[in-house]
Amino acid sequence: MKLDSSEQWAQGAQQIQKQMTEGWASLFQSFQNMDLGGLPKGIAGMPELPNVQFSPAKLEALQQQYLKDATELWNQGLQGKPAVKDRRFAGDAWSGNPMAAFSAAAYLLNTRTLMGLADAVEGDTKTKNRIRFAIEQLMAAASPSNFLAMNADAQKKALETKGESIAKGIQNLLHDIRQGHVSMTDESLFEVGRNVATTEGAVVFENELFQLIEYKPLTAKVYEKPFLLVPPCINKFYILDLQPENSVIRYAVAQGHRTFVVSWRNPDASLAQKTWDDYIEDAAIKAIEVTQAITGAEKINALGFCVGGTILSTALAVLAARGQEPVASATLLTTLVDFTDTGILDVFIDENFVKFREMQMGQGGLLKGQDLASTFSFLRPNDLVWNYVVGNYLKGETPPPFDLLYWNSDSTNLPGPFYAWYLRNTYLENN
Repeated sequence: MKLDSSEQWAQGAQQIQKQMTEGWASLFQSFQNMDLGGLPKGIAGMPELPNVQFSPAKLEALQQQYLKDATELWNQGLQGKPAVKDRRFAGDAWSGNPMAAFSAAAYLLNTRTLMGLADAVEGDTKTKNRIRFAIEQLMAAASPSNFLAMNADAQKKALETKGESIAKGIQNLLHDIRQGHVSMTDESLFEVGRNVATTEGAVVFENELFQLIEYKPLTAKVYEKPFLLVPPCINKFYILDLQPENSVIRYAVAQGHRTFVVSWRNPDASLAQKTWDDYIEDAAIKAIEVTQAITGAEKINALGFCVGGTILSTALAVLAARGQEPVASATLLTTLVDFTDTGILDVFIDENFVKFREMQMGQGGLLKGQDLASTFSFLRPNDLVWNYVVGNYLKGETPPPFDLLYWNSDSTNLPGPFYAWYLRNTYLENN
């Protein structure tokens, strides 16, 4: 059996194109309300949505390609061999079920078409990136693999286990609802101090913002200059001390460095007024001073990781302006000090978003750590969200142990004034 005529496919493709175009306004509206924690609808003073226009040439080429691919897919479907190349649909249950394989192939075709439609948008780079990001999120969520009624692998496992996988999946779902986030690893297998963060040390100073940990030497002699590490304040300190074999802290101690690490406090309501300046003066600069005082060293070495590197860099600039240079060498890992190109996070940041955050928490409040963690996970939705939804809930599986993902789930809050200042002066204005 072959298609009667290409005219029917052309009409169908044109109808789909019309529906996609008409639905674009609501699609873009939904994206405009995505942000680091949830930007509410209907905020006074927000600009109207941009008038999205398409390149006629790209749109025509997209229609022709869709018609060609849809016709080819239909013929493959009639032969029972639709082509599917995507790891979400790589299981035998998908390839062995023509209907499931066809639904997966149709989904991939629609995804390609929508991404092509995003590329056909005429406008500024930021608007195009936002549209592309929105489509990526929506299509990742719409995958047939995310639904039990359409996931051939999950259905096969349910039959093989006589429903036990579904029961286990419900248990996993209820567990994750109680803990407030999707499990990316078997968190029950990890405990700070037992099998993560095991390098021996002691708290030698603390104030309301941080504790300073000094680690026990592993060598008979240590270098004259002590070593201070400043990790990010959006997660716990032990990103630098996961397992003995992948611990930066243990390695530094083993090389003879007298090592100190800032362990940030997870802010609660008592810290809701703290600012960026507080974190620079009372945490980063204070940690440098305490390290000097404890060791008697005039100069120290320092390392900053991620936002910790930005904090350390700012602290060193403040000290330099005061005529002080207590740090002999500073090493920065995955640290932004020039925010000209902030990658995919740029899609969230504009003047209106920053103003909203300043109104919401610039004078006090907390940004919940889980809100920030969820946003970072959705930057890679298939790998860090839907992969676990399918495995945990549809298949009833327990994710394998992984120390890095355990740390990733151990997020911290941020004081509102600190966060609002950081958004404006780095990501928005690059000051």
